[in-house]
Amino acid sequence: MSRDLRPPVDILHYEIVQEQASALGRLGRTLEQALAQLREFDAAHALPETPAAMQPERRKLVMEAGQALWMFVVQREATGLRDSRHIMRTYDVPAEVQHCMGLAPAPSKPAST
Repeated sequence: MSRDLRPPVDILHYEIVQEQASALGRLGRTLEQALAQLREFDAAHALPETPAAMQPERRKLVMEAGQALWMFVVQREATGLRDSRHIMRTYDVPAEVQHCMGLAPAPSKPAST
C-alpha cells in the first residue's frame, strides 16, 4: 500500500492545475470548431458580399465564435496568461469575431401562436 507523502495542499494544487489545463484544452477546441464552422460557411458562400438571406446565419456563427473566444480568453486569464494577442494570431481569429467577443447573445423571442 503506497502512501502519498506530499502535503495535501500540494496534491490539491496539482489537481487544480490539471483541471485548468483540461479546461483550456476543451475551450481551445470549442474555439477551433466555431472558427472552422464560420470559415466553412464563408467558403461555401464565397461571394463578394453575403446575400441578405444568409446574413442572420452568418451573424449567428460570428457570435458563437465570439462567445467561444471570450470563454477561452477568460479561462486563460484566470490561469495567469494575460496576453491574448497570441490567441488571435495562432487561431487566426477574424477581427469581426474579436469585436463581438464577450457580447451576450440576444434573448430569443418566444414563438407567437
